[in-house]
Amino acid sequence: MLVARCHVLTPRDRRTSPGEPSADEPCAPDRLDRSAYLLLSRLDTEGAMSIGQLADAFQLDVSTVNRQTGALLRGDLVERIPDPDGGLARKLRVTALGAERLTAERDRRRTSLARLLEDWTPEDLSRFGEALTRFNREVEDQDGRPWPREETSESTAEGKR
Repeated sequence: MLVARCHVLTPRDRRTSPGEPSADEPCAPDRLDRSAYLLLSRLDTEGAMSIGQLADAFQLDVSTVNRQTGALLRGDLVERIPDPDGGLARKLRVTALGAERLTAERDRRRTSLARLLEDWTPEDLSRFGEALTRFNREVEDQDGRPWPREETSESTAEGKR
Protein backbone atom coordinates (compact mmCIF):
# COMPACT_ATOMS: atom_id res chain seq x y z
CA MET A 1 0.00 0.00 0.00
CA LEU A 2 1.33 3.39 -0.97
CA VAL A 3 0.70 5.45 2.15
CA ALA A 4 1.26 2.74 4.74
CA ARG A 5 4.34 4.40 6.24
CA CYS A 6 3.27 8.05 5.93
CA HIS A 7 2.91 9.88 9.23
CA VAL A 8 0.45 12.50 8.15
CA LEU A 9 -3.02 13.40 9.24
CA THR A 10 -5.50 11.61 7.03
CA PRO A 11 -9.29 11.60 6.90
CA ARG A 12 -10.76 9.69 9.80
CA ASP A 13 -12.29 6.34 9.00
CA ARG A 14 -15.67 6.80 7.38
CA ARG A 15 -18.62 4.45 7.77
CA THR A 16 -18.39 2.03 4.89
CA SER A 17 -20.99 -0.50 5.99
CA PRO A 18 -23.73 -0.71 8.60
CA GLY A 19 -22.39 -1.09 12.11
CA GLU A 20 -18.99 0.49 11.50
CA PRO A 21 -18.22 3.59 13.59
CA SER A 22 -17.98 6.87 11.73
CA ALA A 23 -15.67 9.79 12.47
CA ASP A 24 -18.56 11.57 14.22
CA GLU A 25 -19.22 8.76 16.68
CA PRO A 26 -17.14 8.23 19.81
CA CYS A 27 -14.30 5.78 19.37
CA ALA A 28 -15.07 2.20 20.25
CA PRO A 29 -13.19 1.02 23.35
CA ASP A 30 -10.51 -0.63 21.23
CA ARG A 31 -10.08 2.38 18.91
CA LEU A 32 -7.41 5.03 19.47
CA ASP A 33 -8.28 8.70 19.18
CA ARG A 34 -6.05 10.95 17.09
CA SER A 35 -3.82 12.17 19.93
CA ALA A 36 -3.31 8.66 21.33
CA TYR A 37 -2.48 7.34 17.86
CA LEU A 38 0.05 10.10 17.18
CA LEU A 39 1.72 9.86 20.60
CA LEU A 40 1.96 6.08 20.48
CA SER A 41 3.30 6.23 16.92
CA ARG A 42 6.03 8.65 17.96
CA LEU A 43 7.00 6.58 21.01
CA ASP A 44 6.95 3.42 18.90
CA THR A 45 9.24 5.03 16.34
CA GLU A 46 11.70 6.82 18.63
CA GLY A 47 11.55 4.74 21.79
CA ALA A 48 11.10 6.08 25.31
CA MET A 49 10.64 9.86 25.54
CA SER A 50 9.93 12.33 28.32
CA ILE A 51 6.82 14.49 28.30
CA GLY A 52 9.06 17.46 27.50
CA GLN A 53 10.53 15.67 24.50
CA LEU A 54 7.06 14.76 23.25
CA ALA A 55 5.87 18.35 23.73
CA ASP A 56 8.85 19.58 21.73
CA ALA A 57 8.34 16.98 19.00
CA PHE A 58 4.69 17.96 18.51
CA GLN A 59 5.19 21.67 19.25
CA LEU A 60 2.62 21.50 22.04
CA ASP A 61 2.48 22.86 25.55
CA VAL A 62 3.77 20.44 28.20
CA SER A 63 0.43 20.60 30.04
CA THR A 64 -1.38 19.43 26.90
CA VAL A 65 0.96 16.49 26.42
CA ASN A 66 0.80 15.71 30.13
CA ARG A 67 -3.00 15.47 29.93
CA GLN A 68 -2.87 13.32 26.78
CA THR A 69 -0.21 10.98 28.14
CA GLY A 70 -2.16 10.73 31.40
CA ALA A 71 -4.98 9.09 29.45
CA LEU A 72 -2.49 6.69 27.88
CA LEU A 73 -1.08 5.82 31.30
CA ARG A 74 -4.57 5.20 32.74
CA GLY A 75 -5.31 2.94 29.77
CA ASP A 76 -2.08 0.99 30.31
CA LEU A 77 -0.95 1.90 26.79
CA VAL A 78 2.28 3.51 28.04
CA GLU A 79 4.31 3.20 31.22
CA ARG A 80 6.74 5.47 33.05
CA ILE A 81 10.30 4.22 33.24
CA PRO A 82 13.57 5.65 34.53
CA ASP A 83 15.56 7.38 31.81
CA PRO A 84 17.60 4.61 30.13
CA ASP A 85 20.40 7.16 29.62
CA GLY A 86 20.56 7.98 33.32
CA GLY A 87 18.85 11.37 33.15
CA LEU A 88 16.60 12.62 35.93
CA ALA A 89 13.36 12.84 33.95
CA ARG A 90 11.15 9.77 33.77
CA LYS A 91 10.30 8.63 30.29
CA LEU A 92 7.30 7.02 28.71
CA ARG A 93 7.40 3.88 26.63
CA VAL A 94 4.74 1.87 24.86
CA THR A 95 3.45 -1.18 26.75
CA ALA A 96 2.64 -4.52 25.12
CA LEU A 97 -1.05 -3.52 25.18
CA GLY A 98 -0.19 -0.15 23.64
CA ALA A 99 1.80 -1.82 20.86
CA GLU A 100 -1.06 -4.23 20.19
CA ARG A 101 -3.65 -1.43 20.04
CA LEU A 102 -1.37 0.71 17.84
CA THR A 103 -0.87 -2.16 15.40
CA ALA A 104 -4.62 -2.82 15.26
CA GLU A 105 -5.36 0.87 14.67
CA ARG A 106 -2.71 1.12 11.95
CA ASP A 107 -4.23 -1.92 10.25
CA ARG A 108 -7.72 -0.37 10.41
CA ARG A 109 -6.44 2.91 8.98
CA ARG A 110 -4.52 1.16 6.22
CA THR A 111 -7.61 -0.85 5.31
CA SER A 112 -9.67 2.33 5.21
CA LEU A 113 -7.11 4.05 2.99
CA ALA A 114 -6.89 1.00 0.74
CA ARG A 115 -10.67 1.17 0.22
CA LEU A 116 -10.42 4.87 -0.51
CA LEU A 117 -7.66 4.39 -3.07
CA GLU A 118 -8.75 1.09 -4.61
CA ASP A 119 -9.88 2.70 -7.88
CA TRP A 120 -6.73 4.77 -8.34
CA THR A 121 -4.33 3.77 -11.08
CA PRO A 122 -0.77 2.77 -10.22
CA GLU A 123 0.38 6.03 -11.83
CA ASP A 124 -2.05 8.05 -9.66
CA LEU A 125 -0.78 6.28 -6.55
CA SER A 126 2.82 6.88 -7.50
CA ARG A 127 2.29 10.59 -8.15
CA PHE A 128 0.29 10.95 -4.93
CA GLY A 129 2.98 9.17 -2.90
CA GLU A 130 5.74 11.30 -4.36
CA ALA A 131 3.80 14.55 -3.81
CA LEU A 132 2.83 13.58 -0.26
CA THR A 133 6.40 12.64 0.63
CA ARG A 134 7.71 15.90 -0.82
CA PHE A 135 5.06 17.92 1.02
CA ASN A 136 5.81 16.26 4.38
CA ARG A 137 9.56 16.65 4.03
CA GLU A 138 9.29 20.31 3.01
CA VAL A 139 7.03 21.07 5.98
CA GLU A 140 9.47 19.30 8.27
CA ASP A 141 12.48 21.10 6.75
CA GLN A 142 10.74 24.46 7.09
CA ASP A 143 10.04 23.78 10.76
CA GLY A 144 13.45 22.22 11.34
CA ARG A 145 11.75 19.13 12.76
CA PRO A 146 12.27 16.10 10.55
CA TRP A 147 10.25 13.03 11.42
CA PRO A 148 12.49 10.03 11.97
CA ARG A 149 12.08 7.55 9.15
CA GLU A 150 13.69 4.31 8.31
CA GLU A 151 14.36 4.08 4.60
CA THR A 152 13.62 0.43 4.04
CA SER A 153 13.09 -1.47 0.84
CA GLU A 154 9.39 -1.74 1.83
CA SER A 155 8.91 2.01 2.27
CA THR A 156 10.88 2.73 -0.89
CA ALA A 157 8.84 0.19 -2.84
CA GLU A 158 5.58 1.57 -1.40
CA GLY A 159 6.48 5.05 -2.53
CA LYS A 160 7.12 3.78 -6.06
CA ARG A 161 3.75 2.05 -6.53
